[in-house]
This record gives sequence, structure tokens and C-alpha cells, in this order.
Amino acid sequence: MIGAILTATLAAPAAGLFGHRAVRRSAHARLMRIDSPDGIDEQGFVRIGGIDQWISIRGEDRTNPVLLEVHGGPGAANSPYGARTREWEKHFTLVRWDMRGAGLTFAHGGGEGQGGPVTFDRLYEDALEVTRYVLDRMGVEQVVLMPNSFGTTFGLRLARNHPELYSAYVGTDQNIQEAGRDTSAYQGTLERLRAAGKAKDVATVEAMGSDPRKWTSAQRSSYDKLCAGSDPLTLDTVKKVILGSLWLSPLYSLGRVKAYFKGQGFSESVTEGASEFDDWADGTRFEMPFFIFQGAQDVITPTARAKAYFDAVEAPVKGFELIEDASHFASFRRPERFLELLLTHVRPAVAGVKR
Repeated sequence: MIGAILTATLAAPAAGLFGHRAVRRSAHARLMRIDSPDGIDEQGFVRIGGIDQWISIRGEDRTNPVLLEVHGGPGAANSPYGARTREWEKHFTLVRWDMRGAGLTFAHGGGEGQGGPVTFDRLYEDALEVTRYVLDRMGVEQVVLMPNSFGTTFGLRLARNHPELYSAYVGTDQNIQEAGRDTSAYQGTLERLRAAGKAKDVATVEAMGSDPRKWTSAQRSSYDKLCAGSDPLTLDTVKKVILGSLWLSPLYSLGRVKAYFKGQGFSESVTEGASEFDDWADGTRFEMPFFIFQGAQDVITPTARAKAYFDAVEAPVKGFELIEDASHFASFRRPERFLELLLTHVRPAVAGVKR
């Protein structure tokens, strides 16, 4: 879906399109400069899990709390969003990591440089290694774990299993795995497709059935495109936020843009087996402050499901907030609102973390 939209965009008059892109990328590059004496701006490749993986550590004050993102997808790296989240770096040190098979890591090594098939277990181990690298590099005892979308499937397991590494959990586009019990997102997708008269797409989704445990990775990818594309707010976010950020990012040449989408296809297999997970059975007790900031109209990871899980969570401190005018990708559609939530909820909760 995203690749098709980009192809349509490129059909516009080339000279004006590329001229505008060059101007905007230069402006974003200037915006991204960090000149403060206590700041940090490190972007490059670090040896993680036997391969070079792209990690960015940026902030205007090294004494600020450290936020470690775990991006979604599979293969949907957060590296293009620097300009949208630049304000966050005034209050936090933001760590972005492009997983193996995703974003700049995939563009750097290609499919043959990812160390073999990309699996959930392999990425989980990478996440732990990245965490420990950041702790050592920043000289801190813990970081705030901030996963989004499919990254929250990793995030919940990291938080449950390694409370010693993380000062707080901040999930957005929160995914709650329920071993196929909850079919609300599936039913919602069918309703939107029927209302739009998309008979062929309805037949495709119905043929898959409502139990994601029985889907192949290719079927999961097909469903995700139909789910997102059938919701106007989500589709608007894909066009303006995701594609807009990727197209104008100073980090992304045209070759890297192409690699970004190729990496998403390469990473499809990561979802295999994840639908068998059961976050309720795995536990709702967390030994750290626990927050979910969710798009109020999220159709991909339904808000009601995230709220039900949150209500059952036991944690030293917890908070749930809606982000209005947002479906999935809420933190990037409304970065100013997300920062407000980080400052009012998360920063006070981690203020006493040892450095």
C-alpha cells in the first residue's frame, strides 16, 4: 500500500517535485543540528548480533532521561521521523534503532547482510543487546522503554523479563496479543470494506478467517494493508506522516527510500508465531511505571483492547491517555501532544532514576 502511494506521488512533474524535495531536506537537515555544549548527536552503525545495525542517540542535554524506541512493522523503522520529533530531543535523549531487516540497517547490508532470516527471537535478543549498548554509552543504569505498534509485542516481553534495565514502559499503538480471541480489528476492517463496496477485498479478508494464528506472513501483510487503507484517518496519516517523513528525511536518498520498502517485505516473516502469544496469560504485573498513550481512533491495534489490558495492569505508577485526531502512528501524527504526555506523566515518574 505505502509503495503504491509513493509511486503515484512520483508520477507528478519530476523537476518541481525533486526541487521541492531538495529544499525541504536541506531545511530539515538544519533543523536537526544539535549545537548545545551538553548535547549528543551520534548516528551510525554499531555491531549488534553479529551485523552492523543503525543506531541514533540524540539530545540537547545528556543529563535528560533516555528514551529507547522499539519500532514496529515488521520493518517499519522510525529513522525517517527526525524532523517531526525534533522537539522531543530538548527534553529527552532519544535513541532510535533500525532493526535488522529494516530501514537504514537493511539499506546498509541488503538482504544478504542481515545474518540470515529475521525472526522474532533474533530481534528480541538484538533489543537486549541494543539496550545494554545504550546503557553503557550513556552511563546510565536504566532507560525508558518506548515501543510502538508491533514493537510493543517485543516491549511487553522486555519489560516483564528485564525490569532491571528499564525505568518505565511507554507503549503507543499498543498491540495486545490474545492468541486469536479478540476479533474486533478484523470485524472493523470487514465493516469498512463492505461500506466502501470493496467486494473483492471483503472476499479476500473473509477467506483468511478471523484467527490470525492461521495466517501466513504474506496474508498478515495483505490484511494490514487492507485494514489501514480502509480507514480514512489512518490512510491520511500514511500519506502525510509516513510517506511525507520518508520523502523529506535528510537520511534517505532515493536508493534508501527504495530499500525501506524492500526491507518491509524482507521482514514479513517476523510475525510468524507472534499471534500465538497471549499477553494476558504472560502476566499483567510490571515492576516499573507503566504508560500507554493511544490514538483515540486506532483501528489497527484497537484502543478498547489496549485499555482493557491497561486496566488489569499492576504497576508502581500507571497512566493511560488518548491522543485525539489520531489512529495508528499516533505519536508521529501528533508529536506535540505525545511530548506533552511524556513531560506530564513519564518524566516525573523517572526523575529519581540513578545515572
